Amino acid sequence: IPLLRRSLAMSKRPLLLFASPWTAPAWIKSNGDVRGKGTLKGKAGDKYHKTWANYFIKFLDEYAKHNVTFWAVTAQNEPLAGLFTPPQAPTIAFTAAQQRDFIAQDLGPALARSAHRTQLLMLDDQRIHLPHWAKVVLGNATAARYVAGLAVHWYLDAIVPPGCSLEATHKLFPDHFLLYTEACTGFFMF
Repeated sequence: IPLLRRSLAMSKRPLLLFASPWTAPAWIKSNGDVRGKGTLKGKAGDKYHKTWANYFIKFLDEYAKHNVTFWAVTAQNEPLAGLFTPPQAPTIAFTAAQQRDFIAQDLGPALARSAHRTQLLMLDDQRIHLPHWAKVVLGNATAARYVAGLAVHWYLDAIVPPGCSLEATHKLFPDHFLLYTEACTGFFMF
């Protein structure tokens, strides 16, 4: 928080912060561990999903106590990586349908009821999953009304041309922005 506050104070322009979770607490995950290939227990709309949605609000509340606000949150960092990740990595696995239902029934309403004007981004994974992921989530009117944009990563960009992923998704859902949210060099050893 002190570093964020210093950065915000030094910037000549407003900084827009976003947050993206890696995992939920072990007690609400199917594998009972913050690491590994677990999903949220139960199904959207139940106590586990509502509890996880409330974690987002409590996170925003606590930062707001320190005058740090977030422009956006993502529903989950790399939700499909949770199916393929090494066992020691903290993650939650979501399919597009599971993320859609979590957004429509739990996270979207929780954010809308909160005092925060934080926007919600979906996907937050490789653009190889577009436009399928967008069709599943944004094709649902309830989920779509809570989602401001799509967060994408660049690691597998060489596999899928932008026209087949970004452009196709933008044409289908022009009212939702696309934003690269994660990238690094040296990801591939070769």
